[in-house]
Amino acid sequence: MKMWAGRFTKEIDQTVNDFNSSILFDYRLYPYDIQGSIAHSQMLSDQGIISKEDKEKIHEGLREILKNMDAHEIEFTTQYEDIHMCIEQLLTEKIGDAGKRLHTGRSRNDQVALDVRLYAQNQAQQILKGLLRLIEVLTKIAKENTTTIMPGYTHLQRAQPITFGHLLMAYTNMFRRDVTRIENTIELMNECPLGSGALATTTYPINREQTAKLLGFRKPCDNSLDGVSDRDYVVELLSDLSILMMHCSRLSEEVIAWCSWEFKFVELSDAYATGSSIMPQKKNPDICELVRGKTGRVFGDLQSILVTLKGLPLAYNKDMQEDKEALFDAVDTVKMCLDVLPPMFETMTLYKENMLKAAQEGFLNATDCADYLTKKGIPFRDAYKISGTIVAWCVENNKTLNEVSLKQYQQFHPLFENDIYEALDLMNCVESRKVYGGPSKNSVERQIQSIESFIENRKEMYEEA
Repeated sequence: MKMWAGRFTKEIDQTVNDFNSSILFDYRLYPYDIQGSIAHSQMLSDQGIISKEDKEKIHEGLREILKNMDAHEIEFTTQYEDIHMCIEQLLTEKIGDAGKRLHTGRSRNDQVALDVRLYAQNQAQQILKGLLRLIEVLTKIAKENTTTIMPGYTHLQRAQPITFGHLLMAYTNMFRRDVTRIENTIELMNECPLGSGALATTTYPINREQTAKLLGFRKPCDNSLDGVSDRDYVVELLSDLSILMMHCSRLSEEVIAWCSWEFKFVELSDAYATGSSIMPQKKNPDICELVRGKTGRVFGDLQSILVTLKGLPLAYNKDMQEDKEALFDAVDTVKMCLDVLPPMFETMTLYKENMLKAAQEGFLNATDCADYLTKKGIPFRDAYKISGTIVAWCVENNKTLNEVSLKQYQQFHPLFENDIYEALDLMNCVESRKVYGGPSKNSVERQIQSIESFIENRKEMYEEA
């Protein structure tokens, strides 16, 4: 018999029971459900709503159930409708009437809202820990490559010379914003829904401030309807994770290209690549391809919860049961990706000579040629046209800008002098870009110091997550 079955005269149909049950996926909320029940029963006792003796029995029983669940000694089956009913039923079987008093002054609506918030907070902190690790690894590699010249691209066409360190710092800055976004979401969900009841609180003299404090929340939710009926914090977290995965996917796409023979800028360790079942020469960047593929999966999780919530009236509706699988899947997927990416980058081999060779081809210093003339007083648009004419001549004559003779340069414009070759040197092209945020060694080192400080300020905070 279901614990809510007083209104009903028939047992629920087994097919309906299985369809209605969420225990097979929401079982992972058990630590948070027990944490919430311990806080709730402590408050009930302190408020004189239940006896101290019943509270002690409840706490002892819940801790024993937690120990059994941690040890995988309890089988989660559809005989339990959900994890909340499972724990309450096990508790009542263990301690008798005291277990029946646990649910005084609360509903499954505020109970599940609490559990999902606690889960989301905890998992977000774990994700931050993994994300900081990825930022740390990329920053370390960038620090070792502040003078490693490579082509920068626009439209996938070679554009201007940069360094590998400068490129990696672009991604660490994206990931830094991801950290901040997730931290903001944690703060936004830092309000406790417990005590909202089904939708309209309760007639019992409960103390919502106490339970909020016991559970580590900043304050109770201000409105009981809002407390049980919204899942915007789930949407917010899935949005953050989608943006994070988009950044991981873009970085993965770079690595996939770099691993190809057409680029051959990097090679992945054998431990982080796979082979072909038919082509013995193949070494495939499957890790990066899976990250790229799993990004779409997280996007789908976000879309799923948005569509689920968009037409729901207040307060709770059973549709909201569908929030958990999307949240669980996105969290699991992101954590998995953040587990494999840092060691993949740590063990990756760089082919710096190939990066340099690619940068030496494709006229990446054409803008510097135009800037050279501009600094001698030629209007930029005129200098741009002259530089473009020189590039066209080089293409026709199979030469790079560095291979053009001074005599030939002076035929394009008499202001060209011997120092043109110094201006066109790729390292000088990079080093002359000393503007804040640019690719020069000093600029990249400032970027690295900023990121290292950011990591240091947060590392200890999430170590215990």
